[in-house]
Amino acid sequence: MADRDSRAGQRYADSATRDFVDSLHGVHDAALQQAFEAPAKHQMPEIQVSAAEGKTLELLVRMIGARTAVEVGTLAGYSAIHLARGLAEGGHLWTLDNDPHHVEVAQSNIASAGLADRVEVMLGDGLESLAQLSAKSPFDVVFIDADKGRYPQYAQWAAEHLRPGGLLVADNVYFFGRLMTEETGAVAMREFHRLVQADFDTACLPTPDGMLLGLRRGA
Repeated sequence: MADRDSRAGQRYADSATRDFVDSLHGVHDAALQQAFEAPAKHQMPEIQVSAAEGKTLELLVRMIGARTAVEVGTLAGYSAIHLARGLAEGGHLWTLDNDPHHVEVAQSNIASAGLADRVEVMLGDGLESLAQLSAKSPFDVVFIDADKGRYPQYAQWAAEHLRPGGLLVADNVYFFGRLMTEETGAVAMREFHRLVQADFDTACLPTPDGMLLGLRRGA
C-alpha cells in the first residue's frame, strides 16, 4: 500500500500541478526572482532549491523563532534570502561558499533584497569556514546544500553546534535518485543519514530529491 501511494503521489505531481501550487504558495517578489534567475544569467549551475522548497525553509525558520542560522552552500543567494527572511528581528545568517563568483553574485542579490545587514557571505572551504564560526555557537538552524561527499562532516558539525531543539535541514538527501548505489557520494550520503539519527529526531520530506529535517535532541 505504501509503495502504491508513493507512486500515485508522483503521478499526481505533474508540472501543471506544481505550477499552480507555486503560483499561490511560492510567489516571488522582485528580489527572489532576481536571485532565482541569477544562475542562468551568470553561468552558474542551475541547482538552487525550488520555489516551494525555498518557502518551506523560510517557514521552518520562522516556526522555531530562529535568530541565528548557518547555510553551507550559497550559490546565488536564493535560499539565503528565504532563510534570512524567516529569522526573528535582529537575527543573522552566515552563508558559506568556496567559489568567488558565486559569492559576488550572492552578495549582490542579498543586497538587492535589503538583507545585507543580516547576512554574511563567507568565501572559503566549507569545513574551514564552519570552524571559524564554531565560537559563535550554539546556532538555531543549519541548512546543508553543498558538496554531497562531505555531508557527514557537515552533519557532525551541526550536531556539535546547534542548540537543543535547533533545526537541521539538508537538501538532495536522495542523492539525485542514486542513494542506494555504490558511488562514493551515495555511500557518504547513506552515512549522513545514519549519523543524524544519533543526535536528531528526523523526517525526510519527499521532495523531488529529498529534504531531511532534524531537531537536535537534548535538554
